[in-house]
Amino acid sequence: MASAIALCAVAASSRRALVSAFSTPSTMAAASTRTTRPSSSFSFPQISLPSSRLFSTTEEVDPGVVEGTDLRVLKYPHPSLRAPNYEIADEELTGPGCEISKIAKEMFLVMYATNGVGLAAPQVGINKRLMVYNEHGDPKKWMSEVIMINPRIVEFSEASDVEEEGCLSFPDMGGDVERSKWIKVEAQNLKGKKIKKKFRGWEARIFQHEYDHLDGKVYIDRLTEDGRKEIQPKLDELIDTFGEGGAL
Repeated sequence: MASAIALCAVAASSRRALVSAFSTPSTMAAASTRTTRPSSSFSFPQISLPSSRLFSTTEEVDPGVVEGTDLRVLKYPHPSLRAPNYEIADEELTGPGCEISKIAKEMFLVMYATNGVGLAAPQVGINKRLMVYNEHGDPKKWMSEVIMINPRIVEFSEASDVEEEGCLSFPDMGGDVERSKWIKVEAQNLKGKKIKKKFRGWEARIFQHEYDHLDGKVYIDRLTEDGRKEIQPKLDELIDTFGEGGAL
């Protein structure tokens, strides 16, 4: 199982990564637990991965041009990462072959090209409430591909854990993020049908990380003061590279 947290580019350390707008460190602190795996590794069965890629199956990459799509992963502080994301109308959800289906397909192309496990639409400049992920990050395991339209978290556990996360929109950096251990969600599929799911562990973290993107949040918003200070020099580099007009 993996992510890239390349999704949104999601890229971080162990087997967890995603954020809930309803789950904050303050609301979960009383029941939180901390993992003890080395901060320098991202663990999967029989695989050892760098900690900087909570949302990558291997070290995340910037693929540049991706065959089959013009979409690209946007880097902080691109305004799209902070902009409002609008619900997708039922009229747009007519099943496989509809425009949203095509966008989702291209998002998977980008996600796999970055070695990611998940991606949110605002990360590729589309400010709609749409996310895709594959907890294995393997295009050969396409049966594990998940498309979530207009998702929302309706319930979350008070119990939480802490894992190192990263994000493809924040290359070469990571930090500890607290998430709920399980969540209950509602969303729509490509035909507009409402679906309900309960996610635990790794998949819950992926969902929460991507869900944050849909609310204009990014993983650095969840870091402790010390965690933020540690990566601030790299954030400053991204800000300088982007130039004027960035959304911090």
